[in-house]
Amino acid sequence: QVELVESGGGSVQTGGSLRLSCVFSGYTNCMGWFRQAPGKEREGVAVISRDDTWTDYADSVKGRFTISRDNTVNTLYLQMTSLKAEDTAMYYCATRLPGCTVPSSPSAVYRGQGTQVTVSS
Repeated sequence: QVELVESGGGSVQTGGSLRLSCVFSGYTNCMGWFRQAPGKEREGVAVISRDDTWTDYADSVKGRFTISRDNTVNTLYLQMTSLKAEDTAMYYCATRLPGCTVPSSPSAVYRGQGTQVTVSS
Protein backbone atom coordinates (compact mmCIF):
# COMPACT_ATOMS: atom_id res chain seq x y z
CA GLN A 1 0.00 0.00 0.00
CA VAL A 2 1.24 3.49 -0.85
CA GLU A 3 0.58 6.55 1.26
CA LEU A 4 1.31 10.12 0.26
CA VAL A 5 1.10 13.13 2.59
CA GLU A 6 1.63 16.63 1.24
CA SER A 7 2.58 19.76 3.17
CA GLY A 8 4.00 23.20 2.57
CA GLY A 9 1.10 24.97 0.92
CA GLY A 10 -0.02 28.42 1.97
CA SER A 11 -0.81 31.95 0.89
CA VAL A 12 1.85 34.09 -0.78
CA GLN A 13 2.01 37.21 -2.84
CA THR A 14 2.75 37.31 -6.54
CA GLY A 15 6.44 36.73 -7.11
CA GLY A 16 6.84 34.77 -3.90
CA SER A 17 8.09 31.23 -3.34
CA LEU A 18 6.91 28.07 -1.64
CA ARG A 19 8.30 24.57 -1.28
CA LEU A 20 5.87 21.69 -1.21
CA SER A 21 6.82 18.37 0.34
CA CYS A 22 5.29 14.94 0.00
CA VAL A 23 6.27 12.17 2.38
CA PHE A 24 5.63 8.76 0.87
CA SER A 25 5.57 5.19 2.07
CA GLY A 26 5.36 1.99 0.11
CA TYR A 27 6.85 1.33 -3.30
CA THR A 28 6.91 4.29 -5.67
CA ASN A 29 8.32 4.58 -9.17
CA CYS A 30 7.84 7.72 -11.18
CA MET A 31 6.31 10.49 -9.07
CA GLY A 32 4.71 13.76 -9.94
CA TRP A 33 2.68 16.76 -8.95
CA PHE A 34 -0.57 17.86 -10.46
CA ARG A 35 -2.94 20.65 -9.51
CA GLN A 36 -6.58 21.54 -9.73
CA ALA A 37 -8.09 24.98 -9.48
CA PRO A 38 -11.80 25.49 -8.71
CA GLY A 39 -13.91 24.82 -11.78
CA LYS A 40 -10.95 23.63 -13.84
CA GLU A 41 -9.58 20.30 -15.02
CA ARG A 42 -6.69 18.63 -13.28
CA GLU A 43 -3.39 19.80 -14.75
CA GLY A 44 -0.08 17.96 -14.64
CA VAL A 45 2.74 20.11 -13.25
CA ALA A 46 5.95 18.07 -13.06
CA VAL A 47 7.23 14.49 -12.94
CA ILE A 48 10.44 12.79 -11.84
CA SER A 49 11.71 9.26 -12.37
CA ARG A 50 12.48 6.95 -9.48
CA ASP A 51 16.24 7.32 -9.95
CA ASP A 52 16.05 11.09 -10.43
CA THR A 53 17.50 10.94 -13.95
CA TRP A 54 14.38 12.24 -15.72
CA THR A 55 12.24 15.26 -15.00
CA ASP A 56 9.63 17.04 -17.05
CA TYR A 57 7.50 20.12 -16.56
CA ALA A 58 4.36 21.71 -17.86
CA ASP A 59 5.17 24.66 -20.11
CA SER A 60 3.34 26.95 -17.71
CA VAL A 61 5.85 26.27 -14.91
CA LYS A 62 9.13 25.67 -16.75
CA GLY A 63 11.90 27.82 -15.38
CA ARG A 64 9.92 28.59 -12.21
CA PHE A 65 9.26 25.21 -10.57
CA THR A 66 11.74 22.45 -9.70
CA ILE A 67 10.79 18.90 -8.81
CA SER A 68 13.16 16.75 -6.78
CA ARG A 69 13.09 13.71 -4.55
CA ASP A 70 15.16 12.25 -1.74
CA ASN A 71 14.55 8.53 -1.54
CA THR A 72 16.67 8.27 1.64
CA VAL A 73 13.96 10.18 3.52
CA ASN A 74 11.05 9.16 1.28
CA THR A 75 10.20 12.72 0.31
CA LEU A 76 9.20 14.39 -2.94
CA TYR A 77 9.56 18.16 -3.30
CA LEU A 78 8.27 20.93 -5.51
CA GLN A 79 10.14 24.20 -5.25
CA MET A 80 7.98 26.98 -6.66
CA THR A 81 9.35 30.44 -7.39
CA SER A 82 8.05 33.55 -9.16
CA LEU A 83 4.54 32.48 -8.28
CA LYS A 84 1.64 33.91 -10.24
CA ALA A 85 -2.06 34.21 -9.48
CA GLU A 86 -2.77 31.47 -12.03
CA ASP A 87 -0.71 29.04 -9.93
CA THR A 88 -3.46 29.14 -7.29
CA ALA A 89 -4.78 25.59 -6.91
CA MET A 90 -4.84 22.49 -4.77
CA TYR A 91 -1.58 20.64 -5.39
CA TYR A 92 -1.43 16.86 -5.26
CA CYS A 93 1.48 14.48 -5.03
CA ALA A 94 1.07 11.32 -7.09
CA THR A 95 2.76 8.04 -7.97
CA ARG A 96 2.24 4.93 -10.12
CA LEU A 97 1.64 7.11 -13.14
CA PRO A 98 0.53 5.42 -16.39
CA GLY A 99 3.71 6.81 -17.93
CA CYS A 100 6.35 9.15 -16.56
CA THR A 101 4.93 12.18 -18.35
CA VAL A 102 3.36 15.40 -17.17
CA PRO A 103 0.00 14.78 -18.87
CA SER A 104 -0.29 11.36 -17.18
CA SER A 105 0.19 12.62 -13.63
CA PRO A 106 -3.51 13.39 -12.97
CA SER A 107 -4.29 9.75 -13.83
CA ALA A 108 -1.96 8.29 -11.22
CA VAL A 109 -3.04 5.24 -9.23
CA TYR A 110 -2.15 6.92 -5.94
CA ARG A 111 -2.42 10.53 -4.86
CA GLY A 112 -2.34 12.43 -1.59
CA GLN A 113 -5.01 14.60 -0.03
CA GLY A 114 -3.53 17.77 -1.47
CA THR A 115 -2.16 21.04 -0.15
CA GLN A 116 -3.62 24.43 -1.05
CA VAL A 117 -1.53 27.12 -2.70
CA THR A 118 -3.01 30.60 -2.98
CA VAL A 119 -1.18 33.41 -4.78
CA SER A 120 -2.52 36.93 -4.51
CA SER A 121 -1.39 40.32 -5.74
